[in-house]
Amino acid sequence: MSEFVPSPSHPIRVLLVDDQAMIGEAVRRMLLIDPTVEYRYCGDPTQAIQVAAEFQPTVILQDLVMPDVDGLMMLKFYRQNPGTRDVPVIVLSTKEEPKTKAEAFSLGANDYLVKLPDPIELAARVRHHSRGYVALMERNAAYVALKLSEERLASELAQAASYITSLLPERLVGDIATDWAFIPSVELGGDAFGYYDIDADHFALYLLDVCGHGVKAALLSISAINVLRNQTLAATDFCSPAAVLAGMNQAFQMERHNDLYFTLWYGVFNRRSRELHYGTAGHPPIILVGGADAATATARPLKAGGLVIGAVPNVTYQPEVMHLPPFSLLYLYSDGVYEITRPDDTMMEFDEFVAVVDQAPRNLTAGLASIITTIRGIRGRPDMEDDVSMVALQL
Repeated sequence: MSEFVPSPSHPIRVLLVDDQAMIGEAVRRMLLIDPTVEYRYCGDPTQAIQVAAEFQPTVILQDLVMPDVDGLMMLKFYRQNPGTRDVPVIVLSTKEEPKTKAEAFSLGANDYLVKLPDPIELAARVRHHSRGYVALMERNAAYVALKLSEERLASELAQAASYITSLLPERLVGDIATDWAFIPSVELGGDAFGYYDIDADHFALYLLDVCGHGVKAALLSISAINVLRNQTLAATDFCSPAAVLAGMNQAFQMERHNDLYFTLWYGVFNRRSRELHYGTAGHPPIILVGGADAATATARPLKAGGLVIGAVPNVTYQPEVMHLPPFSLLYLYSDGVYEITRPDDTMMEFDEFVAVVDQAPRNLTAGLASIITTIRGIRGRPDMEDDVSMVALQL
C-alpha cells in the first residue's frame, strides 16, 4: 500500500480531548515528529463536539478518565453526532484492563493506547486512521457527486422524453385513422414518428430510430423530426419517398452529428389511387394487415432495405409502391418492440413478432394495445430494453 500523503483539501488533523493541559502539551510535542499533522487541544469535554465541528479532525484522541464527562460517555456522543459519527477515535488511558478496552470498542472506539505512547507509534496510528477516514470521506463525496449527476441526467432525459412526446402527432379519426404507443426506455433512445397531409390527396407517414441512447440521440431525433414535419429540405418533393430519404441522408451525415446515424421509414399514401409509395433506410419492414375485409385480412411485412441515414453521402434510395386492399391496417414500429429478451435470456425472433401482429384484433386501438400487452408478456416485465414506438394506421 502506498504511503498516505495529506493534501491541502484533506490534511491530517488531530484533536485531543483531555482535561490535563500537561498531557495536551506532551501530545503536541510528540506529534511534532510529523510536520504534516495539524493539532488542536480541547481541555473541556463539554466543548469537544463544538471544537470538532470547527476543526474537522481526521482523528480524535480521547482521554478515558475525566471529571464530569468520562471518555466512554464521549464515545457515545461522538457516534450519535452526525459531524463526528465516522471520525476515528483513539482512546488514551492509563488503564490496561481488557474489560475497559472491550467496552471502549463496543461504544465505537477505533483504537486504544496506554498513555503516554511512544511518539513514533502515536504518529503511525494517527496517520493510519487518518488514511482510512479520508478515503471514506472521498468515497462519500464521490457517491454524492455520482447521485447528483444521475439525478441531473435523469432530469435531462425526462425533459427530452417530454419534448419528444410533445412533437408526436395527434391521433386521427376519419378516412385515415391512427393510434400510437411511445414507450421511452430508462436511458431514452432516439425514436420519433409523425404523419401529416401534404395536400388533399397525399398523406405522409414516417418513423425514425437514432442509434444509441441518451440526450444526444434524443436531440438528433428532434432535429430530424422537425425537418420532416416542417418539410424544410430544400428542393425536395415530399411526395417522393426516395427523394426525401436522399435529402435526409445528405442533411444528416453522421460526422456532422456526433457520429450518430438513424434508420428511417417514409411513405406517402395516395387517397385516390390507394397506392402507398414508400422507401426505407435501414429500417425494419412495416407490417400490412390487409384483405378484402377484416375477417380475411392477414399480416405480412412489406419490402425493406436501403442504407441507414448518415452513413455514406450521395446514396440513391429505391422507391417502392404497394396498392392497399380495401381493408388495410399498417403498423410502423421501431425495432425495440421486437428485439426483446425473454426471462430465459433467449431473444424474440422477427417472425414471432409478425405472428403476434397477425393474431391481434383487426381493430386500430384494440390491435395496438394487444400487441404491446403481448410483447410485455413475452418479455416478462413492463419496462422495455429500448425505446418502443409503434404507429397503427387504418387506411
